Amino acid sequence: QVQLVESGGGLVQAGGSLRLSCAASGRTFSSYAMGWFRQAPGKEREFVAAISSSGGSTYYADSVKGRFFISRANAKNTVYLQMNSLKPEDTAVYYCNVGPYGSSLPETYFGSWGQGTQVTVSS
Repeated sequence: QVQLVESGGGLVQAGGSLRLSCAASGRTFSSYAMGWFRQAPGKEREFVAAISSSGGSTYYADSVKGRFFISRANAKNTVYLQMNSLKPEDTAVYYCNVGPYGSSLPETYFGSWGQGTQVTVSS
């Protein structure tokens, strides 16, 4: 099973930027679509962005469209999430996972959920 380790979170002021990374184990990383999700306290895990296995296609939740950008480096088994113009409502633990491209449902993603990385945006 694919193991995932997220990093790059932190505390940032509203309007600032962060770049998250997700390192995946396994030799078949380039065969899978990848997704980013987030979970705020007391809320369910929600979809943020996804990228196809080749990196040629991406899609985003409406709440982050135009501010967040997902990319991947298959040679490094890593997927990234560039987050710009951050808002306090972006505060959450961010997770990545492997799954079917086109799905925004966390239960359809099949890697082992990592610990996530905390993003806190102050107003």
